[in-house]
Amino acid sequence: MITAFLSHPYCQRHDMGPDHPESPLRLDAIRAQLMRSGVLQHAMQADAREATEEHLQRVHPEAHLARLEQASPQEGHASIDADTLMNSDSLQAARLAAGAVVKGVDQVFRGQADNVFCAVRPPGHHAEAQEAMGFCFYNNVAVGAAHARAVHGARRIAILDFDVHQCNGTIDIFKNDPEVMVCTSFQYPFYPWRYLDTPYPNVVHTPLPAGTESAGFRAAIERDWWPALEDFGPELILVSAGFDAHRDDPMAELCLADEDYHWITQGILDIARRHAEGRVVSVLEGGYDLAALGRSVEAHLRALLGLAYQP
Repeated sequence: MITAFLSHPYCQRHDMGPDHPESPLRLDAIRAQLMRSGVLQHAMQADAREATEEHLQRVHPEAHLARLEQASPQEGHASIDADTLMNSDSLQAARLAAGAVVKGVDQVFRGQADNVFCAVRPPGHHAEAQEAMGFCFYNNVAVGAAHARAVHGARRIAILDFDVHQCNGTIDIFKNDPEVMVCTSFQYPFYPWRYLDTPYPNVVHTPLPAGTESAGFRAAIERDWWPALEDFGPELILVSAGFDAHRDDPMAELCLADEDYHWITQGILDIARRHAEGRVVSVLEGGYDLAALGRSVEAHLRALLGLAYQP
């Protein structure tokens, strides 16, 4: 099994300040853990490429893209919201993050890889069609899904999001779209406090109370996600891989363990093998305890590579 690992050094240049949790150190921690464990050497490593205006405009109106460009500072930081800042390098990093998913989609449809992990930042799943928020500028996974439809003719795309925060941006972009199923597990009630209870026929909500541990998380995924995905029969699975539901993460109050990320990734791969010729493209979202993030991504990548979980 060939797993591509896409990243880019420029993603480190997006910096929202020394005290911000969405830090360049996140990618350093991931790479250090994967190299230390020897897992990275099993993957096919390559640089991401930037998303084009055409890629971005499939999900974001031109006016939204222009507002971000106008807000980009020549020096220092510009504030998008209370949590989201940009420096002069942020939008290029964001284009690379979205472009990594586009490249990953091309790789799995062209048979160049069985699955892909995009170790990029800034994250994307809170970015709505017309609003940047929650550390996110462009919706990376949505850009990849739109590319899969436009270029590869995909007509049943599943987007699976196990970040501790609900993917309001992805829901905003694809609500009521019968060709895209969105499955989202998240701490409830919790940020972003929008779309939390809105019933759309193509969105599978899996709200979890604070304190949920491995058994409760796995039971909820087995109850909500697997049957819905079997019925939907996706041709492509995209994963918004957030690791901030980990018990060590400071951002929230779910209590998952490293091994849960290996478990859910194996389940995703099982669905992909039955319906999508194995095609899975995963992109980094949250995860803010550096040690836990590195271990959790290792567990996720081990599953993508077909390797056993190793504590």
